[in-house]
This record gives sequence, C-alpha cells and structure tokens, in this order.
Amino acid sequence: MKRIKMGCTTLSIPAMALGIMRMNQKSVPEAQVAIQAAYDAGINFIDSADIYGGGKSEEIFGQAFSQMQIKREEMFIQSKTGIVPGKCYDFSKEHILHSVDEILERMQLDYLDSLVLHRPDALMDPEEVAEAFDQLQAAGKVRFFGVSNFDTAQFKLLQSCLSQRLMFNQLQFSLKHTGMIDFGMHMNMVDKPSVDRDSQFLDYARLHKVTVQAWSPFQYGMFEGTFIDNDGFPKLNQELQKLADKYEVGKNAIAAAWILRHPANIQMLVGSMNPQHIRDSAKGAKIRLTRQEWYDLYLAAGNYLP
Repeated sequence: MKRIKMGCTTLSIPAMALGIMRMNQKSVPEAQVAIQAAYDAGINFIDSADIYGGGKSEEIFGQAFSQMQIKREEMFIQSKTGIVPGKCYDFSKEHILHSVDEILERMQLDYLDSLVLHRPDALMDPEEVAEAFDQLQAAGKVRFFGVSNFDTAQFKLLQSCLSQRLMFNQLQFSLKHTGMIDFGMHMNMVDKPSVDRDSQFLDYARLHKVTVQAWSPFQYGMFEGTFIDNDGFPKLNQELQKLADKYEVGKNAIAAAWILRHPANIQMLVGSMNPQHIRDSAKGAKIRLTRQEWYDLYLAAGNYLP
C-alpha cells in the first residue's frame, strides 16, 4: 500500500482508509472479514463517525476489533462528531467532549488517533472548540484533529485559535465529483465548471500541508449510487474497463488510481464492506496512471477542457 505523509508531520499513513459507515449492516464476523481484508491490503486506517448507523457501526466495529489479533497500535482509528441528525450541527465544548466519550465506549477504545469535526457549524466558537481539543489531548483521548467539508476560510478561522495543527479535511472527490479541479482549468471563463465551489481548498491544502481525505470515491451525486458498472455512464465504464484490462485489476482500482494520481497526496476513503471490493480498490494504490490516461478518464466522466 502506498504511504503518504500525514498533514504537516513526518508520520506516514496509508493512501487509503476504510470507512465504516455501512458496518451497522454487518454481523460481527462479517465486520471482522472486512477489517481483515483492509488490513491485509495495507489499509490500517479506520474512518468512522458518531452518527454512522446511529452509533451501531461503531458498536459493531468495537465488538469485531476487540476479538481480532490486530494490535491497537497497528491501527489508526478516526471518528467524526458534530452532527445531531435532523436537529442541528453542534461544535459546543460540551457536545464534543461527551461525543468522544461515547465514541470510545462504543468502539471499545482508550483513545482516538484522530477526531474530525463533521460539517461546519454556523454557530461555531473557535475558542470553545480549542478548549475541547486541548482537554481531549491532555487527557490522552485524542492524538490529532481535523475537519470535514470545511471551506478555506472556515478552516483558517478554526486553525487560528487552536494549539494543534489541523491534519485533515474530508471533501467529496471522485471521477463524478470533480469540482475541486474543474474551476482551475476553466479559470477566467464564464461556463459552469469555472465556478469555484470549494474556495480553492485543494491548492490551500498543498501549500499548508493538509491531508485531503476523499469521500464517496465511487459515487455520483450525493449518495445517489455508484458509477461503477452503471448503465447511466457507458463512456466512463468503457474507459475504466479498458484500463482495468491493461493493468489487470477491477474498475474500482482504476477509479481509485485516478484519485491517487493527483499530486496533492490525497487519502481516499473506501466505504465498501465487500472484501473483494476492498481488495480491488487497494490495488489502485499500486497503479500510476499516465497523464493521458488520467485525462482520458476525466473526459470520459463527462468533463471537457476549455
């Protein structure tokens, strides 16, 4: 598995992480198979969130992982907080501290390697978040911190009050969600791709050594479905299959390789619980697409160059 530097540190993490959003749909033995498949492929990074399955995903993970032979220190385990489903976003100190205690209990852990704030809270008080982070770090409950779906200004605002460096920002990115790179190639134009919807965060991340974590790498829309083997995307799947045949892997591996080819050293979150899909996706970390292959996929996905 390809390794990348984590944020501004010298620590290395795998270029892929296993997202456990759907682990609530699995039995404990099935969850163990998925975790083991990821680990055997070099994916020793787990991404979770307190709302996944209403907490059930973390409970299943905790039960499964506690019975496995993998040592805790061999895994990097991350969870997210801040969303109160259907009610509000909550970055209050009280909510963050309480949420972490519940996460640790569900996952049967003494500490998290990373805590990520899930979606921007319009009422965020950066100084209050800083107090929560300091308390969690001092208590040994969380080692590192990050955010998810933050724009550049929100990221900089929070960072200005923290004593820790933010390591991550989770953002949607895939062959069918390319806004972070579209606007740069359509600079100074008035067409739809020229609109910057991500506040140039990808460039900011490269300048300031922040690890972008790409979620929904095989999805189109907002959880509308996968574009892999989807009849609605014939040209893209034809191109994926052509390269899959060339590199002797599955389409998932090629779609993953497309993300990892970007020089920003993006970490991709694999959300599948299917062991075969996990193994195939992991193969993408060993493939370096040519520049033309990367652009061929970009164009096959329905994008165009000005």
